[in-house]
Amino acid sequence: MFKIADLPDTIPLFPLPGALLLPRGRLPLQVFEPRYLAMLEDTLKTSSRLIGMIQPSGEHDGQLMAVGCVGRLVGFSESDDGRYMITLAGVSRFKVLTALDTTTPYMQARVVWDDYTRDLGAPEHIAAFDRDGFFNTLEKFFELEDMTTDWGNLRDAPEEMLINSLATLAPFSPEEKQALLEAKTLDERAQVLTTLMEFALRRGEGKGILQ
Repeated sequence: MFKIADLPDTIPLFPLPGALLLPRGRLPLQVFEPRYLAMLEDTLKTSSRLIGMIQPSGEHDGQLMAVGCVGRLVGFSESDDGRYMITLAGVSRFKVLTALDTTTPYMQARVVWDDYTRDLGAPEHIAAFDRDGFFNTLEKFFELEDMTTDWGNLRDAPEEMLINSLATLAPFSPEEKQALLEAKTLDERAQVLTTLMEFALRRGEGKGILQ
C-alpha cells in the first residue's frame, strides 16, 4: 500500500475522455498510440509503475480537468495486432498544479495529493446505505440502458466496490464521470450516482421509453 510520501510530485498523464479510475478500483485500457506506448515503456522502468488518468477539458489539446486519479500498472499483455492491454489499479486522486514542458511525447504534470489522503486508507463504507432503494433505481436504469449483470453478486458486493464499479462502467458523459470522480466521500459519490440515474430515467420517461 502506498503512503503519501511514496507518491511523486511529477507523473505521466493519460488524458482520456469518459475514462474513470477511482481509488482501489480497476480500469482496463488498450494502448496503441505511439506517444502512449512510449509512456508505457517508460512507466515499466519505474518501481512505482504509476500513470495518471485524467480527462481533457475544453476543445483544445492540452487542456485538462483539474483532478485526476493515479493508478499502478498491475496487468500487461500484448495482442496479435500490436496493441497492449493494461490494467490500472487506482491509488489516489490528485490535483494538477501545472503541465510540464518536457521532451517526452506524452504529457507530464506536477501534481499534489494533499486533498486526497483518505484515498490511501482502507475501503470506505456508507453508514446508512439504502441498498433496497438504490437497487430499485439501478434495475430501472439498467433496463433503460439495455445493460445486464449478475444481480446476485451485485447485491452482495460491498458498498465501495458496488458504487465505484457502477460509476466506472455506466454510460455517463465525461462531465458526469468527472463529478463522480470529484465526489469527496463514497456517500457523496453514491448520491451523485443515484441522481445521475434518476435524471436518465426522467429523460427516458420524457421520450416514452419507460412505462
